[in-house]
Amino acid sequence: MATSNDIKNGTVLRIDGNLWTVIEFQHVKPGKGGAFVRTKMKNVLSGKVVDKTFNAGIKVETANVDRRDFQYLYMDGDDFVFMDNDTYDQVTVPAATVGDAKDYMLEGMSVMLASNDGTPLYIELPASVVLEITYTEPGLQGDRSTGGTKPATLETGAEIQVPLFLEQGVKVKVDTRTGDYLGRVTE
Repeated sequence: MATSNDIKNGTVLRIDGNLWTVIEFQHVKPGKGGAFVRTKMKNVLSGKVVDKTFNAGIKVETANVDRRDFQYLYMDGDDFVFMDNDTYDQVTVPAATVGDAKDYMLEGMSVMLASNDGTPLYIELPASVVLEITYTEPGLQGDRSTGGTKPATLETGAEIQVPLFLEQGVKVKVDTRTGDYLGRVTE
């Protein structure tokens, strides 16, 4: 247990049996009346974002979230199998928990797996990943980087928008949070 004064960004609270991550917080001390803490919280499992206000000094239940480095091994049916980099234990994570992260994960990639009491909560990917374009329409003479964009399918099956001059087989850097094209990677 902690008090509302201990709330910070990234704190995970257990409210009504659900886990909520604090995205933003603000301690407010108005001239009249008692102080309070205004927060914006995201449900860890569903992703729903809500605003909640706590009076100063009230008790809030914090949840212990274990964030550790794992390596993505392979897909088993609808589930994903990860290996703990420290203990080499394998963990099976349901597709619903992995969510959109699957669009940017390659076998052997290191990810951060957050869990609470042994239950996987969510996957955190690196900010950007390098993936190869497996299919895109061929570029035409005169297509330049300042022109438009076209759809391209990546080796993970995800589809992103890339500049017109890129062709099949080119490796590109992709932002894992937004799915945006960040640039071409030359090796």
